[in-house]
Amino acid sequence: MKRLSALSFLLILSSALALLSAGCTSLDERQRAWIFQPSDRSWGRAEEIARGMDEVWIDFHSAETGRPVRLHGLWSAHERFARDPQAPVLLYLHGARFNVVGSAARAQRLRQLGFSVLAIDYRGFGRSSDELPSETLALEDARAAWDWLAREHPGRPRYIFGHSLGGAIAIDLATRVADEAGTLVEGTFTSIPEVVASYRWGWLPLEPLITQRFASVERVAQIGSPLLVVHGSEDRTIRPELGRRLFEAARGPKRFELVEGGTHHNTNAIGLAQYRVAMAELFGLSVPAAP
Repeated sequence: MKRLSALSFLLILSSALALLSAGCTSLDERQRAWIFQPSDRSWGRAEEIARGMDEVWIDFHSAETGRPVRLHGLWSAHERFARDPQAPVLLYLHGARFNVVGSAARAQRLRQLGFSVLAIDYRGFGRSSDELPSETLALEDARAAWDWLAREHPGRPRYIFGHSLGGAIAIDLATRVADEAGTLVEGTFTSIPEVVASYRWGWLPLEPLITQRFASVERVAQIGSPLLVVHGSEDRTIRPELGRRLFEAARGPKRFELVEGGTHHNTNAIGLAQYRVAMAELFGLSVPAAP
């Protein structure tokens, strides 16, 4: 999650404002806005990379809000998708701030590993329905995308990938479905309260005030598929020990990959060779050679 190091300060500020003014509802809304940082922006060559992907629209009716929802996504099929009915597909769940276009480069690198990739924007991001995201709404969006993959590409092995905040959503989704072939998370964490505690303001008693908890450490043992946890050794946004603790709470089969020199944003790029080995050994996938 980009700039999550400021999260503790923002939570302190939101708590004080909430106590002085609008109470619990306002506190919850501030946390949702600051944790997700919903955006329709992208940086660098993201738009150019995204133009090589196909647009997807996923429509459903929200059980949480009672309103219709439209999600925007990007789809990139691997070369072997058309000729191999068992070629795997993958649902890509991005983290905070970076919308689906901003995440296109990471999604395309996963495509290099042999996956056909569907990446989606949660509500509030990009061109998806304009609504403040939350933990429950993002999970509902992820489940809608998962069901879309099953309908559009039946019979294929499906995998779940999540980066940072998206890793928490991926873990939650994996505990609620029974047809995932594997789960991959990168730069993710045990829970939001433990992330807050890892920063210099962590001694403050904020834990009871946190409404968006994303308690992956309490759920990860329920995953019924192989789990790959990847973390960069130089990640200062989500510290590697949180990724390691999440991995230790999981039950096998599982694998932890520490990418030396990897930060919160480049681990996927510099660690692609480690991904290849881990995917072959943990998931039994035939991974294409590096281009």
